[in-house]
Amino acid sequence: MTTISEAITTIKKAENDADILIEDTKVKSSEEIEESSIKSKEIIEQSKEDATGEAENMLLEAETSAKKEALHISNKTADEVEKTKKLAMDKVEEASDVVVANIL
Repeated sequence: MTTISEAITTIKKAENDADILIEDTKVKSSEEIEESSIKSKEIIEQSKEDATGEAENMLLEAETSAKKEALHISNKTADEVEKTKKLAMDKVEEASDVVVANIL
């Protein structure tokens, strides 16, 4: 009888140990899932910040490039205007010479 009683006690202890192990595993897996969720949120947030920073840098570079191009075009246009102005002034002198010659 003792052997059956010992076997039943051993089985009950094994069942209790298994129940404790299952509960511990559930708790641990829940904790790991929570940690994973937090880490994934952190990674997503960091990725957003990195992407925003990179986009800002790209925008700044594009803006700087556009300003340089605009300055180049402005300088080129100013040179062209100056050349046209000089040419026009030369024509004014010629025209006034013709007018004076015709009047006299």
